[in-house]
Amino acid sequence: MRDEAVILIHGVWMRAFSLLLLRRRLRDAGFRTELFDYASVFGRDERSLERLGRRIQAQRADSVHLVGHSLGGLVALRALGLLPTGLNGRVVCLGSPLNGSAVAQRLTRRGSGAQLLGCSTDVLCSGLPPQASAASVGVIAGTRALGLGQLMGAFDGPNDGTVSVAETRWPGASAHREVNTSHTGLTFSREAAELTARFLRSGRFEVSD
Repeated sequence: MRDEAVILIHGVWMRAFSLLLLRRRLRDAGFRTELFDYASVFGRDERSLERLGRRIQAQRADSVHLVGHSLGGLVALRALGLLPTGLNGRVVCLGSPLNGSAVAQRLTRRGSGAQLLGCSTDVLCSGLPPQASAASVGVIAGTRALGLGQLMGAFDGPNDGTVSVAETRWPGASAHREVNTSHTGLTFSREAAELTARFLRSGRFEVSD
């Protein structure tokens, strides 16, 4: 049996314990799991990426996968660029604004972005370049509009209340799936957890024939 490790990475304003339920479900699915905790606002962005890179390289497993919620997906993909060799595994981003966040942009224009988002301001506003990823990437987007973005009038199309579906459709991803849940709900959704496990194993969200 293959030894497959999964590192889970939380989003902005959160800490690692926010992913405990998702961690348990992935562990029940047969993965060896651990949480990566970092300071998403008051820390140094480069230091967090370096720490994650070292954590990935320290794993002793047949495959090492990354699962990031919201900002955590951006952190996961950026950390790959620091690895001396490619990731021997896959990446799943849950509600990650890979193309940039309209909510973050509006907060920044109002002058509160730097205080609220700190070291994550730039990447949340701009997203990632539209380039091929060094690993196979699957993205799961929520479509239940419950969250801060609704109050700010940040969306025209489907969204999870914090991130729009369009903001998750990154050209570097190989698969995309929508789930009827909110942004925070992605971390509690059984369906999202099952889809995550399936993609990590097969590189696709659909059930193979």
